[in-house]
Amino acid sequence: MTKLIIDEAGWLQSVEVIQSPNFDARPDNTKIKLIVVHGISLPPGEYGGGYIQAFFCNRLDASKHDYFTGICEMKVSAHCLIERSGNIIQFVSFLHRAWHAGMSSWRGETGCNNFSIGIELEGTDDQAYSEPQYRCLAALAGCLRSSYEGIAKDAITGHCNIAPERKTDPGPAFDWSKLASRMEN
Repeated sequence: MTKLIIDEAGWLQSVEVIQSPNFDARPDNTKIKLIVVHGISLPPGEYGGGYIQAFFCNRLDASKHDYFTGICEMKVSAHCLIERSGNIIQFVSFLHRAWHAGMSSWRGETGCNNFSIGIELEGTDDQAYSEPQYRCLAALAGCLRSSYEGIAKDAITGHCNIAPERKTDPGPAFDWSKLASRMEN
């Protein structure tokens, strides 16, 4: 994997960029201090097809799958998606607020979108994530911690932990110890 570098505008160099319109400014003087790991597949349990990319860019065609009719009008995004292959796609600059966490709370502070970076993994709660995804997530987390001093080593959590009544991702199939071991190397 190529060494990850973030430029002054908050964009990773040498990764695919598909800019999402679903972002806004972080509140003034807000420090980035959290990485939120998500899991997504569209349609559920299926990989590839470009549907996640279309979803984050408000171009999801509801006629392609029955499941899409219930979500195609939603305005959501994440900063990055890590596909099953380990390919990273960035949708929103890290300096901006992506719309990934919704109503959420971390260590007593609400509105996690304000101070977090959202990383989607292509996957489901109940299917193992791929080794390339763990390697890329560990590398990305390390790069983010190096670039944004407010992110402590233990400031990486799942969507399920910041919105437990609403969300289950990345789910029990996500191996936190495997991620931790990749981050130590």
